[in-house]
Amino acid sequence: MENHAQNPDLPQEIIVDQRSDGPLSNLRRPELQNNYQRFTPIFTIKSLKKGAYFMQWRPKGLFWTRYNGTMRIERHGSGVTASGDFYRHNAYTFKSWPTFQIVPNPDPSPSAGIPIFRRSNYECYLRVTQILEFYTFGNSFTMKFEKYDFDTATNSWTNAGLHSAVMSFKTAPSSFPSGATYLEGTLKSPSGVDLGTITMGWVSKYLRKASLEIDRVSASEYPGSNGSGLDWKDVFKAVDWDLNAYQSDTNLTEPSGQSWSDAELHSAMLARRDSSDLDNEWRYHILAVRRLDSTSRGIMYDAFSGDSNNIPREGAAVSSHWTIPNTNTWGTVRGMRFGDADAPYFRTAVHELGHALGLYHNTADNGFMNTTGTIASSPGTFPSNIQWSFNAADAKRLRHMPDPWVRPGVIPFGSSYASAPISPTDAMDLGGPLELRIEPLLDAVPIGAPVRVKMTLTNHSDSAIEVPDHLTLKSEHVTGIVSDPNQTRRSFRSLMRCIEEHEVTVLKPGAKMTGDMTLLRGLDGALFSTPGLHNIAVNLSWEISGITVNVAGSNSVMITPPVDDAHAVAAKATLSEPDLLLTLAIGGDHLEEGIAALDAAMANSVLAPHFAIVKAKQAGRRFGKRKASPSDALKALGSRPVLSQEEANRVAELLDGAPATVLKKAPKTLGKALATASDGNKSVKKIADEMSA
Repeated sequence: MENHAQNPDLPQEIIVDQRSDGPLSNLRRPELQNNYQRFTPIFTIKSLKKGAYFMQWRPKGLFWTRYNGTMRIERHGSGVTASGDFYRHNAYTFKSWPTFQIVPNPDPSPSAGIPIFRRSNYECYLRVTQILEFYTFGNSFTMKFEKYDFDTATNSWTNAGLHSAVMSFKTAPSSFPSGATYLEGTLKSPSGVDLGTITMGWVSKYLRKASLEIDRVSASEYPGSNGSGLDWKDVFKAVDWDLNAYQSDTNLTEPSGQSWSDAELHSAMLARRDSSDLDNEWRYHILAVRRLDSTSRGIMYDAFSGDSNNIPREGAAVSSHWTIPNTNTWGTVRGMRFGDADAPYFRTAVHELGHALGLYHNTADNGFMNTTGTIASSPGTFPSNIQWSFNAADAKRLRHMPDPWVRPGVIPFGSSYASAPISPTDAMDLGGPLELRIEPLLDAVPIGAPVRVKMTLTNHSDSAIEVPDHLTLKSEHVTGIVSDPNQTRRSFRSLMRCIEEHEVTVLKPGAKMTGDMTLLRGLDGALFSTPGLHNIAVNLSWEISGITVNVAGSNSVMITPPVDDAHAVAAKATLSEPDLLLTLAIGGDHLEEGIAALDAAMANSVLAPHFAIVKAKQAGRRFGKRKASPSDALKALGSRPVLSQEEANRVAELLDGAPATVLKKAPKTLGKALATASDGNKSVKKIADEMSA
């Protein structure tokens, strides 16, 4: 059921027949078809579809006023994060021609998709704290949200308390898309007073929509993509925005030579943009010019003194003729003109638009809101070390910060994130008292090889905290996402989930615990299938006194391209064979395709050190009638295997009891590799010492 609830492309309702032995998918069996046609379904399983919902609140006793807005439903591994905004709407308006009349003021048409409202009518933000997470067997669920009223004079919010509504599934009115989820309930105040009717109906698979117009001088390139197939649509689809980006003018006149001041940029935007109606469209503007007066690469000029019309965050600009320094820091684009370097040029344009969306610099990873110079100086070769995504915290802000924060023309740039409310994630975040540190064993890993990661959980609080008793992929507590350079996200989790009661331990103040995991494949295929910088985001989730808590950490690893044709062929074998993951995890001789892929890796000098421990475990453990062979395990390890601490422990187990004559035949470099990976483990050190004797 969990997989169904997390997949928005599956039906929102599964019909269950009392006479069948499962959900609707089981009714494909011929002997059940007649039952399904003959008997009425007993109940349905319902869930909320991800995307934007048109929401309306009709206050009790108010004839003239209602509140229209959107509710945003985001689905992820922990369930649902939801947020909403309300705008005042007059139910009726005056008509003076040809005679004076009071006539209905129509609501937005749900069939038109995500509605846009007048900025001056903004009323409040809904910080959703409870909603239907996965599915319900009934016809209703309780929704709760903190209502934050907005003060337009001070751009501040006031918490009006926790409101609630029991939302029931209804048939959607004909004005909504066909088959749309539609709900209705009675809104209750914090004290339980009936505040009127609240409804919400699905209108779009996206959470927000906007337009981006890009104008340029004839000598400047259009920053439309990163040169490797990733464009504006892709970037914002990853954060559930429907962004329509397009090139308009291509012949802007330079007002005072090739370099532009902030004021000139703002003036050109006002004069040349196709539309300026921010009450009917979230519209942003980018200028591509040769040079900028106030900075080298790019700027979001529409703030502070540069905002001449006092409508903030409408526009940004990039410089096509900045020359990238001719130093090693700048990798493969050193010495190039910026407009000729597609990847960093496009990245800077996205970065500056991010500022127009209300985001600030973020150095937590190499995502869009880090600076170009910082990324160039980070591990890896620039620009292949660019992370083509927003940091997770920034992605959440784009999805769930209040409308006035992200839409142009409301809250000025520069306000603190803490000044605005935002909906919580579903689990309690213990990222303050606990720190989860993620460290790849190697900064760079050849394509086709597994990536080894060390996890360290540290208690920075003054109190002992219950935590999972071990940090590995054998624990059901560990899940994660790997994002490749094109921001394709692939999830991973433990191969098998234990159905026993979860074991926990107590982590004392100041104490830490460590664990290792080796990543190769996930639910969506190979996790590291393309060269470039990959981000590994890990989530540790468990329960304390019945409350779900989590702590997250992330880091990046560089996947290097094939060094030659032989490496490319071997990498293809390891990346394309699903059974190799099972071979890595459980060993044995029965997975023939997995063994064949492992042998292909071991035959390649680049990949062999990374798979050596897998082959050693296969040889060093008995299987069926085949006996364990420490000497074959030792041979498989080679001279310089890549080993995590946990894998070094496994080597000690494999070689425990092996004759000293066998151990002394091992290369001394193997002993050094074991000692380095052992982290003081006495059993491993003993084996390493015997090898080096």
